[in-house]
Amino acid sequence: MSYPSRDEILASSKGWVASFLNFLPGLGSGYLYQRRWKPYFFTITAGTAWFALGFFLQGDSEPSQSEQIIGIFGLFFISIVTVIEANLAYKKATNKKRAEKEKIISSKKKGGLNNSLN
Repeated sequence: MSYPSRDEILASSKGWVASFLNFLPGLGSGYLYQRRWKPYFFTITAGTAWFALGFFLQGDSEPSQSEQIIGIFGLFFISIVTVIEANLAYKKATNKKRAEKEKIISSKKKGGLNNSLN
C-alpha cells in the first residue's frame, strides 16, 4: 500500500475550502485541511507573536480604539497572506499533477504507436 505524496494530497483538496478556512478564523485552519503542518505552525507562531507584541506594548493601560484597529488589521493581514499562499500552493500542486498526467498519457500514446508499427 503506497501513501499519497504531499502534492497529491494538496491537489486533491479544494482550493476554495482551504482559502476560506484560512480567512474566516484567520489562524491557518486551511493548512490543517491541506495537511500542511509547517505553514500551519508558522501561522500560529505569527498570530501568537502578534498577540504577545500587543500585550507587551499595551502594558497596564486599556488599549485605545486605534490600537484595537491596528491589532485587528494585523490579524486580517495574516489571514489574507495565508489565503493567498494556500491558493497559490493549491494551483501549483494541481498544475504539477496535470502535467504529470499529460506526460503519462503522451508516453502511452507514443508507446502505442511504436508497438503497432512492429
